[in-house]
Order: sequence, then C-alpha cells, then structure tokens
Amino acid sequence: MLHFGAEDRPTVSRIERIQELERAADMLGFQWEVFDNQVNNYRMQDLIPIIEQTINRLKPLTVLMPEPSYNQDHRAVYDAGLVATRPHDSNWFVPNVLIFEQPDSVLWFHSAPSEPTYFREIQIECKLAVYALYASQVRGHRSPETLRAQASLRGAQICKPYAEAFRVKRIVDSP
Repeated sequence: MLHFGAEDRPTVSRIERIQELERAADMLGFQWEVFDNQVNNYRMQDLIPIIEQTINRLKPLTVLMPEPSYNQDHRAVYDAGLVATRPHDSNWFVPNVLIFEQPDSVLWFHSAPSEPTYFREIQIECKLAVYALYASQVRGHRSPETLRAQASLRGAQICKPYAEAFRVKRIVDSP
C-alpha cells in the first residue's frame, strides 16, 4: 500500500497516522510505504514516477486507485495512477486496474455517477475492525454505520450480505 503523504494535522500527528497504518498492516498482513508529500499539495507529475517505480519494482497483478472525488489528493493520485498504469513498452504492465469506491462516492458525487462494474463479497465485521484502527479517519460522513450501509447495498446487488464495489479500468483475462 502506498501512502503518498502523512503529515501533522491539527487533529492527528504524522506519527499517529503511521501507527494506524502499522496496526492495520499487522492485522491484514500487507506491506506499505509512506512518502513525504504534503497531502493537499500533491502534484500529479511528482506522483507518477513514484507509482511507476513502485510498479516496476513490485510487478503487481492488480493496482487499486481511489476514484476521483471532492478530495484533491484523491484526484491527484487517481490521475497519476492512470498515467502510471497506461500501456507502456518500458514499464511493467499491470493486468488489473480497479478504481475503489469510498463513502463520498454515494453521498456527494464529484461527477456524473458511474455504476460499479466489479464486486467482491466481504466480511463486514472484519472491515469495520480494520477501519476502527484508522481512528483519525472515522467521522460522521464515513461512520461505521455508513460503511455498513454501503456494503449492504453493494452486497444486495450481488445477492450477498456485504460487498465492496469497484469500477474496472482494465481487467485482463489470461487463459
């Protein structure tokens, strides 16, 4: 998992944000990196080489990117991610590129809403337990109840109790 920036904020310190990330990584078993960009000053042209270098080093089969939203940092990461995952003859080709949904996806549309095209069933209690580890991010507009409601809606769309939804940018089906 790449975090392009974590900085001291009035309500949470950089150290606290990194500790939240460490706890989630311990619980789920993922690797992560945090870069030193100032969150609300991301510049797409600075993020592209970070993403490309990481993709070339790790050679992932799937990349997940935030959908563009009213969060300017999410828009910059999305735009840089599109450039970094484009078909290119000198970069690792990522066969699966998915855009992940967030609560603001259904609460406050940034642009014309687009339907999700890929779903994964989830265990909601596990998701909420991990989410609770990111205490600095839990707020009213993305409360555990909101996450549960969104997961219930997406689950209903695939006849499962709970699911997460994505928008497919690219999926390559290999024989």
